[in-house]
Amino acid sequence: MRKPLVVALCALALAGAGATPAVAAAPSPTGADTTTGTAPATSLTDVVNDTVGAVADTLSGLTAPKSAAVDFAGTVSLSNCSGSVIRMPDSAASDPALVLTNGHCLESGFPSPGQVLTDRASSRAFGLLNASGAKVATLRADRLVYATMTDTDAAIYRLNTTYAQIKSSYAIDPLTLSSSRPAAGTAISVVSGYWKRIYSCSVDGFVHRLKEGDWTWKDSVRYTSACDTIGGTSGSPVVDDATGEVVAVNNTGNEDGARCTVNNPCEVDENGGVTVRQGINYAQQTYPFTACFTTGNRLDLSASGCTVPKP
Repeated sequence: MRKPLVVALCALALAGAGATPAVAAAPSPTGADTTTGTAPATSLTDVVNDTVGAVADTLSGLTAPKSAAVDFAGTVSLSNCSGSVIRMPDSAASDPALVLTNGHCLESGFPSPGQVLTDRASSRAFGLLNASGAKVATLRADRLVYATMTDTDAAIYRLNTTYAQIKSSYAIDPLTLSSSRPAAGTAISVVSGYWKRIYSCSVDGFVHRLKEGDWTWKDSVRYTSACDTIGGTSGSPVVDDATGEVVAVNNTGNEDGARCTVNNPCEVDENGGVTVRQGINYAQQTYPFTACFTTGNRLDLSASGCTVPKP
């Protein structure tokens, strides 16, 4: 899993101590009935997150290759991961905005195999980035709409503001989730709001089953080697360079060459054959979610064509 490598609070010291990656702070329960509605006053967590973002800017140096058509507008930074403000193909400007990240980026920690979370209270904060990667606002969730690490690795939050309000205040549009499966060879960009870094490569192929520790994901996207993502890029939108639409969510890579362990996923084919590709990274496709949201960005797991895991 591509979460940061050190405790987030350490970033306060790192700002003057040198170039070492930051790490996620201890999680707080997603399911707790926390304050909703308008964003509360800036908290210590927000201050730490802002500091982490500033340190990330310095450490990344924006050195990764960047596609001319893809930028940071609409991406977000989390305390421990990356993400993006997304819309479904039929979402309206008046709908409450959604944020996409990984299931393993939840405040409450990793969902168990087979566990699907829906409709949980959340007041999680997200740093909204503009095209150049500068933070222009802190957005606030009011619900965790959906999260799982079974078959896929995704979490979708609902914000307490609409797309129209974000557009009016910050001149930023959401990223659109593609309703189509990407094709092998598609040129893509992995856009990390946490590191404010863009990785450019292509879809190398698809993995029947990707197994990491106790979790198994289906039909995963495998990148070509140029997308050498690191901790903190978890939850980054994977953008089709030609259409600008999100086709997957970045989630993991094999770091050490180990077989099917945490941070070392293995590929399992239809016959049970196992392949280990050290240094290769992966994402989970997102098009299935487009069939699961109806008018008003409401989740309907019983909708026709909705195939994502259910509680």
